[in-house]
Amino acid sequence: MYSAAQLLRTQGLSGTGLREVVAHAEAPRGSLQHYFPGGKEQLFSEAVDWAGRYAARRVTRALDSLADPRPSALFAAIIEQWRREFLEIGYDGGCPLVATVTDTAAASEPLRERANDAFAQWRRPIVSALEQMGVSAPRAASLAVLMISTLEGAVVLARAQRDISPLDTVVVELGPLLDAAVEKRRRR
Repeated sequence: MYSAAQLLRTQGLSGTGLREVVAHAEAPRGSLQHYFPGGKEQLFSEAVDWAGRYAARRVTRALDSLADPRPSALFAAIIEQWRREFLEIGYDGGCPLVATVTDTAAASEPLRERANDAFAQWRRPIVSALEQMGVSAPRAASLAVLMISTLEGAVVLARAQRDISPLDTVVVELGPLLDAAVEKRRRR
């Protein structure tokens, strides 16, 4: 799954062949048919599931790294993971979920559904963290969508510009809105 997800990040679904996944994984070619008898759609469906779980784990790691858990700090920590990646290894890799939806939303209902489920899996720990910080449940759900959407847009812009400034901008601009969502009784 890891190799398929990594190739999705850089080449998209339509640009990634099964042979490339096997080569990237340094796996025997026959293993693909054995483990993924459903072919490319099964392999990439499972890669999308993996990507959703990975994104959820990244949220948990970001939350665990916070000395002062606030919504803006959580968002900044999530963004920081992308900043580091772009600065350390370049701008070639984006989100495999976005790549999948972009390539297949109209062509493969099963892959679109898997991507939707993966995004939902990614939102859950964000919603939970925001609720623990004092944001009401309905607002936490809305803000999780806003945070992921903003992050994904900033990632796309950063890749296009080959510059991290979109990531920095969204942290500065969205932070106050996120912190303002904490209910007053919890701010004391």
